[in-house]
Amino acid sequence: MTMPKAYSRDLRERVVRAVEAGASCHEAAATFEVGVSSAIRWVARWRQSGSVAAKPMGGKRSPLDAHKDWLLALIAAEPDLTLQEIRGRLRTRGIIVAASSVWRFCDRHDLTFKKKPARRRTGARRRPHRPRELEARAAAA
Repeated sequence: MTMPKAYSRDLRERVVRAVEAGASCHEAAATFEVGVSSAIRWVARWRQSGSVAAKPMGGKRSPLDAHKDWLLALIAAEPDLTLQEIRGRLRTRGIIVAASSVWRFCDRHDLTFKKKPARRRTGARRRPHRPRELEARAAAA
């Protein structure tokens, strides 16, 4: 799911102009069909900074991005490292992060981890006796 786009600057300016002309934030919000809380925030931002521009959208950057080259080289040199082992190597450099942060870093850089053969699931449990063996036992008895 993606974040919705910010309201246009033109709409924000019209709401602020309506309030500056004497309408309440509630009235301006109803007139322009926007949320009351949005109108209140836009007017407060206008009065505080003189701007109605939307604040930048998007998440923050990972602290691991500053160590991108070192991390990619580490993983290339030792491709069998687990997320916890990578966390341990980062910790020795004074970088404390969660395993999920390491996973997101790897995901952003299209790094995948194949399961080791030793960690494969075991096969289905075999029957203790096959039907033929049972028939042979029955015939012998």
